[in-house]
Amino acid sequence: METTARKSVNHRVAEVKLTYRSKVKPDERPKVTCSTDIYDLLKGNWDNGKLEFVEQFKVLLLNRANKVLGLYELSTGGVAGTVADPKLIFVAALKACASAIVLCHNHPSGNLTPSAADIQLTKKIKEGGSLLDIAVLDHLILTSEEYYSFADEGLL
Repeated sequence: METTARKSVNHRVAEVKLTYRSKVKPDERPKVTCSTDIYDLLKGNWDNGKLEFVEQFKVLLLNRANKVLGLYELSTGGVAGTVADPKLIFVAALKACASAIVLCHNHPSGNLTPSAADIQLTKKIKEGGSLLDIAVLDHLILTSEEYYSFADEGLL
């Protein structure tokens, strides 16, 4: 019977680090209780030069008490759209150990009506969140003057 000797092969693999660093003390984190709170917070942290210029998608990360852990800028696109990759949404939520998220994007056109793609993405993210125990509390579409809340309109 022949035996084959195994060669020792040294495979290199990438190191993966999951980190979340906050410069905001826990007692200084804002708490959101309704869509108006979210809109006000977003307006204060959105680049006004881009709000009416290009579409951006952001994710508000929340702890169990609905205090803001952070605002993650997922993507910046063009005038008519941007990409919202569900994997990247949940990577950010998991890194921050978020218990809940709020999806947020702007419509530079000023039209607050959600597109079919907006509705489909929201449902997809909500389903994924339920598997991970991460609640999707709302999805806000904002303009410089007003907002549309999926939760307020019964679409969540």
